[in-house]
Amino acid sequence: MLSTTIFPPPPIHYRDPVHLGTLKLASRFHLAPLAGYTNLPFRLSIRELGGVGLCTTDLVNARAILESIKKTMELLATVPGERPLAVQIFGSKASEMAGAAKWLVERRLADSIDINMGCPVRKVVKTGGGSSLMCDTTGATIDLVRQVVEAVPVPVTVKMRLGWDDANLSAPDFAREFERAGVAAVTIHGRTREQGFSGGVNHDGIRRVVEAVDRIPVFGNGDVRSIADAARMIEETGCDGIAIGRGALANPWIFHQLSSWVQTGEPSPRGTYQQRLDFMRLHLRRLVEWKGDEKYGCVHFRKVATWYTRALKLPKRVQQTLVMLGNLRQFEDVLAPFAESGPPAGWSEWDAQEAEVAVPAGPISHW
Repeated sequence: MLSTTIFPPPPIHYRDPVHLGTLKLASRFHLAPLAGYTNLPFRLSIRELGGVGLCTTDLVNARAILESIKKTMELLATVPGERPLAVQIFGSKASEMAGAAKWLVERRLADSIDINMGCPVRKVVKTGGGSSLMCDTTGATIDLVRQVVEAVPVPVTVKMRLGWDDANLSAPDFAREFERAGVAAVTIHGRTREQGFSGGVNHDGIRRVVEAVDRIPVFGNGDVRSIADAARMIEETGCDGIAIGRGALANPWIFHQLSSWVQTGEPSPRGTYQQRLDFMRLHLRRLVEWKGDEKYGCVHFRKVATWYTRALKLPKRVQQTLVMLGNLRQFEDVLAPFAESGPPAGWSEWDAQEAEVAVPAGPISHW
Protein backbone atom coordinates (compact mmCIF):
# COMPACT_ATOMS: atom_id res chain seq x y z
CA MET A 1 0.00 0.00 0.00
CA LEU A 2 1.48 3.33 -1.02
CA SER A 3 1.56 6.36 1.22
CA THR A 4 -0.47 9.41 0.18
CA THR A 5 1.30 11.62 2.72
CA ILE A 6 3.25 14.61 1.39
CA PHE A 7 6.58 14.72 3.20
CA PRO A 8 8.66 17.84 3.88
CA PRO A 9 11.86 18.14 1.84
CA PRO A 10 14.86 16.63 3.64
CA PRO A 11 17.87 18.74 4.65
CA ILE A 12 20.48 18.18 1.94
CA HIS A 13 23.43 18.33 4.34
CA TYR A 14 22.04 15.30 6.17
CA ARG A 15 23.24 13.23 3.21
CA ASP A 16 26.82 13.86 4.36
CA PRO A 17 28.32 11.71 7.10
CA VAL A 18 28.83 13.14 10.55
CA HIS A 19 31.94 12.69 12.66
CA LEU A 20 32.44 12.12 16.37
CA GLY A 21 36.05 13.18 16.50
CA THR A 22 37.80 10.67 14.25
CA LEU A 23 34.82 8.28 14.19
CA LYS A 24 32.91 8.61 10.92
CA LEU A 25 29.22 7.72 11.06
CA ALA A 26 27.32 6.86 7.90
CA SER A 27 23.99 8.17 9.20
CA ARG A 28 22.97 11.11 11.36
CA PHE A 29 20.19 9.07 12.99
CA HIS A 30 21.18 7.16 16.11
CA LEU A 31 19.58 4.73 18.52
CA ALA A 32 19.43 6.49 21.89
CA PRO A 33 20.14 4.54 25.09
CA LEU A 34 17.11 3.30 27.01
CA ALA A 35 17.63 1.41 30.26
CA GLY A 36 16.26 -2.10 30.03
CA TYR A 37 15.64 -1.97 26.28
CA THR A 38 18.70 -1.13 24.15
CA ASN A 39 20.50 -4.37 24.89
CA LEU A 40 22.44 -6.44 22.35
CA PRO A 41 19.40 -8.34 20.95
CA PHE A 42 17.49 -5.15 20.16
CA ARG A 43 20.50 -3.17 18.95
CA LEU A 44 21.62 -5.88 16.57
CA SER A 45 18.11 -6.38 15.21
CA ILE A 46 17.73 -2.62 14.65
CA ARG A 47 21.08 -2.35 12.91
CA GLU A 48 20.20 -5.12 10.47
CA LEU A 49 17.20 -3.13 9.27
CA GLY A 50 19.56 -0.36 8.11
CA GLY A 51 19.75 3.41 8.39
CA VAL A 52 21.18 3.74 11.90
CA GLY A 53 24.53 5.48 12.33
CA LEU A 54 25.33 4.61 15.94
CA CYS A 55 23.75 2.47 18.63
CA THR A 56 24.28 3.05 22.34
CA THR A 57 23.98 0.55 25.16
CA ASP A 58 21.75 0.77 28.21
CA LEU A 59 23.21 3.10 30.81
CA VAL A 60 25.82 1.15 32.78
CA ASN A 61 27.08 1.87 36.29
CA ALA A 62 30.76 2.82 36.14
CA ARG A 63 31.56 1.31 39.53
CA ALA A 64 29.82 -1.94 38.57
CA ILE A 65 32.05 -2.14 35.48
CA LEU A 66 35.18 -1.87 37.61
CA GLU A 67 33.81 -4.50 40.01
CA SER A 68 32.85 -6.80 37.12
CA ILE A 69 29.30 -7.29 38.38
CA LYS A 70 27.69 -10.15 36.41
CA LYS A 71 24.53 -8.30 35.35
CA THR A 72 26.63 -5.36 34.23
CA MET A 73 28.83 -7.61 32.13
CA GLU A 74 25.66 -8.88 30.41
CA LEU A 75 24.74 -5.31 29.47
CA LEU A 76 28.15 -4.92 27.83
CA ALA A 77 27.71 -7.92 25.52
CA THR A 78 28.43 -7.05 21.89
CA VAL A 79 29.35 -8.66 18.57
CA PRO A 80 31.43 -7.37 15.63
CA GLY A 81 28.32 -6.94 13.48
CA GLU A 82 26.95 -4.04 15.53
CA ARG A 83 29.90 -1.69 15.36
CA PRO A 84 30.35 1.19 15.76
CA LEU A 85 29.00 1.03 19.31
CA ALA A 86 28.86 3.59 22.12
CA VAL A 87 28.71 2.48 25.73
CA GLN A 88 26.89 4.84 28.06
CA ILE A 89 28.23 5.05 31.61
CA PHE A 90 26.89 6.83 34.68
CA GLY A 91 28.30 7.76 38.05
CA SER A 92 29.38 10.72 40.13
CA LYS A 93 33.06 10.01 40.85
CA ALA A 94 35.51 11.15 38.21
CA SER A 95 38.03 8.41 39.02
CA GLU A 96 35.42 5.67 38.59
CA MET A 97 34.03 7.15 35.39
CA ALA A 98 37.49 7.54 33.86
CA GLY A 99 38.52 4.09 35.05
CA ALA A 100 35.40 2.47 33.60
CA ALA A 101 35.90 4.22 30.26
CA LYS A 102 39.51 3.05 30.11
CA TRP A 103 38.48 -0.54 31.02
CA LEU A 104 35.92 -0.59 28.20
CA VAL A 105 38.29 0.76 25.56
CA GLU A 106 41.17 -1.51 26.55
CA ARG A 107 38.87 -4.52 25.98
CA ARG A 108 37.60 -3.09 22.69
CA LEU A 109 34.02 -3.05 23.93
CA ALA A 110 33.37 0.56 22.90
CA ASP A 111 34.13 2.74 19.90
CA SER A 112 32.84 5.74 21.83
CA ILE A 113 32.05 6.53 25.46
CA ASP A 114 28.83 8.37 26.31
CA ILE A 115 28.40 10.04 29.70
CA ASN A 116 24.86 9.98 31.10
CA MET A 117 23.73 13.33 32.45
CA GLY A 118 20.08 12.92 31.52
CA CYS A 119 18.61 10.04 33.48
CA PRO A 120 15.88 11.45 35.76
CA VAL A 121 15.21 8.25 37.73
CA ARG A 122 15.67 8.56 41.49
CA LYS A 123 17.96 5.54 41.98
CA VAL A 124 20.45 7.14 39.56
CA VAL A 125 20.01 10.74 40.67
CA LYS A 126 20.36 9.96 44.39
CA THR A 127 23.88 8.63 43.76
CA GLY A 128 24.88 11.99 42.26
CA GLY A 129 24.77 10.63 38.70
CA GLY A 130 22.42 11.20 35.78
CA SER A 131 20.71 14.57 35.58
CA SER A 132 21.89 15.56 39.07
CA LEU A 133 25.31 16.30 37.51
CA MET A 134 23.65 19.30 35.87
CA CYS A 135 23.15 20.91 39.27
CA ASP A 136 26.86 21.32 39.92
CA THR A 137 28.17 24.88 40.21
CA THR A 138 31.67 24.03 41.49
CA GLY A 139 33.21 22.80 38.26
CA ALA A 140 33.22 19.18 39.45
CA THR A 141 31.02 17.97 36.58
CA ILE A 142 33.24 19.64 33.99
CA ASP A 143 36.29 18.10 35.65
CA LEU A 144 34.65 14.67 35.62
CA VAL A 145 34.02 14.94 31.89
CA ARG A 146 37.55 16.18 31.26
CA GLN A 147 39.03 13.22 33.14
CA VAL A 148 37.02 10.76 31.05
CA VAL A 149 38.13 12.50 27.83
CA GLU A 150 41.77 12.33 28.91
CA ALA A 151 41.51 8.67 29.93
CA VAL A 152 40.64 7.23 26.52
CA PRO A 153 41.70 7.63 22.87
CA VAL A 154 38.14 7.22 21.53
CA PRO A 155 35.49 9.98 21.22
CA VAL A 156 33.66 10.90 24.42
CA THR A 157 30.14 12.31 24.19
CA VAL A 158 27.58 13.54 26.72
CA LYS A 159 23.83 12.99 26.76
CA MET A 160 21.97 15.46 28.95
CA ARG A 161 18.68 17.20 29.52
CA LEU A 162 18.07 20.93 29.23
CA GLY A 163 18.60 21.33 32.95
CA TRP A 164 17.15 20.39 36.32
CA ASP A 165 14.04 22.55 35.91
CA ASP A 166 12.82 25.56 33.93
CA ALA A 167 14.63 27.92 36.28
CA ASN A 168 17.94 26.13 35.73
CA LEU A 169 18.44 25.48 32.01
CA SER A 170 22.15 24.81 32.28
CA ALA A 171 22.67 22.72 29.12
CA PRO A 172 24.05 25.54 26.89
CA ASP A 173 26.70 26.50 29.44
CA PHE A 174 27.68 22.88 30.05
CA ALA A 175 27.85 22.14 26.32
CA ARG A 176 30.19 25.08 25.80
CA GLU A 177 32.48 23.92 28.62
CA PHE A 178 32.36 20.29 27.51
CA GLU A 179 33.51 21.29 24.03
CA ARG A 180 36.48 23.05 25.60
CA ALA A 181 37.18 19.91 27.61
CA GLY A 182 37.41 17.85 24.43
CA VAL A 183 33.98 16.25 24.15
CA ALA A 184 33.24 15.10 20.59
CA ALA A 185 29.45 15.68 20.60
CA VAL A 186 26.47 16.24 22.87
CA THR A 187 22.95 14.85 22.70
CA ILE A 188 20.18 16.96 24.20
CA HIS A 189 16.87 15.57 25.40
CA GLY A 190 14.54 18.55 25.13
CA ARG A 191 13.02 18.30 28.60
CA THR A 192 14.18 19.12 32.11
CA ARG A 193 14.63 16.59 34.88
CA GLU A 194 11.57 18.01 36.62
CA GLN A 195 9.46 17.24 33.53
CA GLY A 196 10.45 13.60 33.35
CA PHE A 197 8.70 12.48 30.15
CA SER A 198 5.69 14.77 30.54
CA GLY A 199 4.91 17.85 28.48
CA GLY A 200 6.39 18.68 25.12
CA VAL A 201 9.99 18.81 23.96
CA ASN A 202 11.47 22.31 24.04
CA HIS A 203 12.98 22.80 20.59
CA ASP A 204 14.08 26.33 21.43
CA GLY A 205 16.07 24.94 24.35
CA ILE A 206 17.85 22.50 22.05
CA ARG A 207 18.59 25.31 19.60
CA ARG A 208 20.28 27.29 22.36
CA VAL A 209 22.64 24.37 22.90
CA VAL A 210 23.37 24.18 19.16
CA GLU A 211 24.20 27.88 19.19
CA ALA A 212 26.37 27.57 22.30
CA VAL A 213 29.03 25.35 20.71
CA ASP A 214 31.49 26.17 17.95
CA ARG A 215 32.28 22.95 16.10
CA ILE A 216 31.01 19.78 17.74
CA PRO A 217 27.77 18.19 16.54
CA VAL A 218 24.64 18.46 18.66
CA PHE A 219 22.04 15.69 18.40
CA GLY A 220 18.43 16.42 19.25
CA ASN A 221 16.38 13.90 21.20
CA GLY A 222 12.79 13.56 22.32
CA ASP A 223 9.41 12.69 20.79
CA VAL A 224 10.64 11.87 17.27
CA ARG A 225 8.33 9.15 16.00
CA SER A 226 7.86 10.09 12.35
CA ILE A 227 9.38 11.85 9.36
CA ALA A 228 7.36 14.97 10.21
CA ASP A 229 8.69 14.93 13.78
CA ALA A 230 12.27 14.62 12.52
CA ALA A 231 11.84 17.40 9.97
CA ARG A 232 10.42 19.69 12.65
CA MET A 233 13.26 18.86 15.06
CA ILE A 234 15.88 19.68 12.42
CA GLU A 235 14.15 22.86 11.22
CA GLU A 236 13.43 24.31 14.65
CA THR A 237 16.68 23.36 16.41
CA GLY A 238 19.37 23.27 13.72
CA CYS A 239 20.62 20.01 15.24
CA ASP A 240 23.29 18.02 13.41
CA GLY A 241 21.54 14.69 13.91
CA ILE A 242 18.80 12.96 15.88
CA ALA A 243 18.93 10.30 18.58
CA ILE A 244 15.76 8.22 18.75
CA GLY A 245 14.73 6.00 21.65
CA ARG A 246 11.05 5.30 22.24
CA GLY A 247 10.25 6.01 18.59
CA ALA A 248 12.45 3.09 17.60
CA LEU A 249 10.75 0.78 20.07
CA ALA A 250 7.38 1.51 18.50
CA ASN A 251 8.71 1.46 14.92
CA PRO A 252 12.05 -0.36 14.45
CA TRP A 253 12.05 0.66 10.76
CA ILE A 254 12.26 4.38 11.57
CA PHE A 255 16.00 4.65 10.87
CA HIS A 256 15.63 3.04 7.45
CA GLN A 257 12.68 5.33 6.73
CA LEU A 258 14.63 8.43 7.73
CA SER A 259 17.67 7.39 5.70
CA SER A 260 15.47 6.85 2.63
CA TRP A 261 13.79 10.22 3.19
CA VAL A 262 17.16 11.99 3.36
CA GLN A 263 18.50 10.30 0.23
CA THR A 264 15.37 10.31 -1.96
CA GLY A 265 12.82 12.66 -0.40
CA GLU A 266 10.50 9.72 0.29
CA PRO A 267 10.69 7.39 3.30
CA SER A 268 10.65 3.65 2.85
CA PRO A 269 7.54 2.04 4.33
CA ARG A 270 7.26 0.77 7.84
CA GLY A 271 7.62 -2.97 8.15
CA THR A 272 4.88 -5.12 6.67
CA TYR A 273 2.74 -7.25 8.92
CA GLN A 274 4.81 -10.35 8.23
CA GLN A 275 8.06 -8.45 8.68
CA ARG A 276 6.89 -7.21 12.07
CA LEU A 277 6.01 -10.76 13.11
CA ASP A 278 9.44 -11.90 11.95
CA PHE A 279 11.17 -9.05 13.78
CA MET A 280 9.33 -9.89 17.00
CA ARG A 281 10.33 -13.55 16.66
CA LEU A 282 13.96 -12.61 15.97
CA HIS A 283 14.02 -10.27 18.96
CA LEU A 284 12.70 -13.01 21.24
CA ARG A 285 15.16 -15.63 20.00
CA ARG A 286 18.06 -13.25 20.45
CA LEU A 287 16.93 -12.47 23.98
CA VAL A 288 17.00 -16.20 24.72
CA GLU A 289 20.50 -16.49 23.24
CA TRP A 290 21.69 -13.43 25.16
CA LYS A 291 20.35 -14.69 28.49
CA GLY A 292 21.55 -18.22 27.75
CA ASP A 293 18.27 -19.61 29.03
CA GLU A 294 14.87 -19.99 27.39
CA LYS A 295 12.91 -19.14 30.50
CA TYR A 296 14.83 -15.96 31.33
CA GLY A 297 14.87 -14.85 27.71
CA CYS A 298 11.08 -15.14 27.66
CA VAL A 299 10.82 -13.25 30.95
CA HIS A 300 12.86 -10.42 29.44
CA PHE A 301 10.62 -10.43 26.36
CA ARG A 302 7.53 -9.83 28.50
CA LYS A 303 8.39 -6.17 29.02
CA VAL A 304 8.45 -5.53 25.25
CA ALA A 305 5.51 -7.73 24.29
CA THR A 306 2.93 -4.94 24.53
CA TRP A 307 4.72 -2.77 21.92
CA TYR A 308 4.42 -5.56 19.43
CA THR A 309 0.82 -6.49 20.16
CA ARG A 310 -0.25 -2.84 19.80
CA ALA A 311 1.66 -2.31 16.57
CA LEU A 312 0.22 -5.53 15.13
CA LYS A 313 -3.28 -4.89 16.54
CA LEU A 314 -3.36 -8.32 18.11
CA PRO A 315 -6.26 -9.27 20.42
CA LYS A 316 -6.00 -8.59 24.13
CA ARG A 317 -5.87 -12.32 24.88
CA VAL A 318 -2.66 -12.54 22.82
CA GLN A 319 -1.16 -9.60 24.68
CA GLN A 320 -2.05 -11.21 28.01
CA THR A 321 -0.39 -14.45 26.93
CA LEU A 322 2.80 -12.78 25.71
CA VAL A 323 3.29 -10.69 28.85
CA MET A 324 3.37 -13.97 30.76
CA LEU A 325 5.35 -15.89 28.12
CA GLY A 326 7.11 -18.98 29.41
CA ASN A 327 8.72 -20.68 26.41
CA LEU A 328 9.31 -20.49 22.66
CA ARG A 329 6.72 -23.12 21.80
CA GLN A 330 4.01 -21.10 23.51
CA PHE A 331 5.06 -18.06 21.43
CA GLU A 332 4.82 -19.95 18.16
CA ASP A 333 1.48 -21.49 19.06
CA VAL A 334 -0.18 -18.20 19.96
CA LEU A 335 1.18 -16.37 16.87
CA ALA A 336 0.59 -19.13 14.30
CA PRO A 337 -3.03 -18.16 13.45
CA PHE A 338 -2.04 -14.54 12.78
CA ALA A 339 0.98 -15.45 10.70
CA GLU A 340 -1.34 -17.57 8.55
CA SER A 341 -4.27 -15.16 8.28
CA GLY A 342 -2.25 -11.99 7.73
CA PRO A 343 -3.02 -8.45 8.92
CA PRO A 344 -6.42 -7.56 10.38
CA ALA A 345 -8.81 -5.39 8.41
CA GLY A 346 -7.65 -1.78 8.21
CA TRP A 347 -4.05 -2.45 9.23
CA SER A 348 -1.39 -0.74 7.13
CA GLU A 349 2.37 -0.35 7.25
CA TRP A 350 1.67 3.36 6.78
CA ASP A 351 -0.76 3.40 9.71
CA ALA A 352 -0.40 6.72 11.54
CA GLN A 353 -1.31 5.05 14.82
CA GLU A 354 2.07 4.49 16.41
CA ALA A 355 2.26 2.07 19.31
CA GLU A 356 2.74 4.07 22.50
CA VAL A 357 5.63 3.01 24.72
CA ALA A 358 4.99 3.24 28.44
CA VAL A 359 7.20 5.60 30.46
CA PRO A 360 7.36 6.24 34.21
CA ALA A 361 4.35 8.14 35.52
CA GLY A 362 3.38 9.91 38.71
CA PRO A 363 5.55 12.29 40.78
CA ILE A 364 9.09 12.12 39.46
CA SER A 365 10.47 11.99 42.98
CA HIS A 366 8.88 8.54 43.31
CA TRP A 367 10.46 7.02 40.18
